[in-house]
Amino acid sequence: MLKTERLTLEELNLNDLHKIHELHSLPETDEFNTMGIPADIQVTERLLADWIGIQELEPRMKYVFKMEDASQNFIGLIGLNMGKPNYFTGEVWYKLHKDFWNKGYGTEALKRLLEFCFSDLKLHRIEAGCAVENHGSIRVLEKAGMIREGRKRKKLPIRGEWVDNYFYAILEEDFLQ
Repeated sequence: MLKTERLTLEELNLNDLHKIHELHSLPETDEFNTMGIPADIQVTERLLADWIGIQELEPRMKYVFKMEDASQNFIGLIGLNMGKPNYFTGEVWYKLHKDFWNKGYGTEALKRLLEFCFSDLKLHRIEAGCAVENHGSIRVLEKAGMIREGRKRKKLPIRGEWVDNYFYAILEEDFLQ
């Protein structure tokens, strides 16, 4: 479990199914999401089972946390996909419920996850990407200290179309300054 001033980041359990399904079913969440809206709750159930299953694996290659506030409101999800072990890298991602947009939760959670990456996991470089039109995600990444390194053309498959992607990164030395 990871904590911030306003949030708790905790690994998932089966009780989170309906909250995750609601998050993934919102058109606002799907706007820049490559996964698409799940056809039914069984799709979300399989995804959640996979995420819970990775908690037992060694070495850990993925971390997925739910974000909750002090009242235990489900804010969204944030995760880390580990890169090749000898590169000491990872890629972060997040999805916030629309009711909690523009409140600083994404930035707060991402900063805490980056601290976990560099301090606990001893990673060297963390990357992230987002659709070039996803202005909210761009703000979160930049406020957390990540640096835009470039643009990949037509990388993201979103609702049957190829969308350009900005890629971001932060190094351990940048974060610990």
